[in-house]
Amino acid sequence: MLYKTAPYAAFVLRLSIAGLFLAALYGKFIIRPIDMWWGGLAKAGYPGWVLGYTLSAEILSTVCLLLGVYTRWASLYVLPMMIGATYFWATRKGFYFTDAGCEMPFTWSLMLCVQALLGDGAFAVPTPSLPWERGLLSRTVAA
Repeated sequence: MLYKTAPYAAFVLRLSIAGLFLAALYGKFIIRPIDMWWGGLAKAGYPGWVLGYTLSAEILSTVCLLLGVYTRWASLYVLPMMIGATYFWATRKGFYFTDAGCEMPFTWSLMLCVQALLGDGAFAVPTPSLPWERGLLSRTVAA
């Protein structure tokens, strides 16, 4: 018997990624002041727009992934930030997580790619299709 579990796998992945982003936001806002995080990255040479994009990507992806709203687009929006985090830690500490390397953000990037490919999954809030998706959907249905 063939089980159709892909929507549930996408749901579990979606909640896992959202939970990781929620934990990251908790660390930035609750555990230690955001000024320390922002100041540390500004001192490392990152411009203000990168820091603003990072916060918007984390907040947007947390909300969208938790609810299953525009999951593909939220995953793709946050992916450049996560690739940047991978590069940041790879150049400073190497790959392995035990040395505070880029293993975790690299894995997180892969998870975001898989989520973008899978889509919303089960238990997602129904959302209208975006204008550029309508043409894509009609071509897919016609084929």
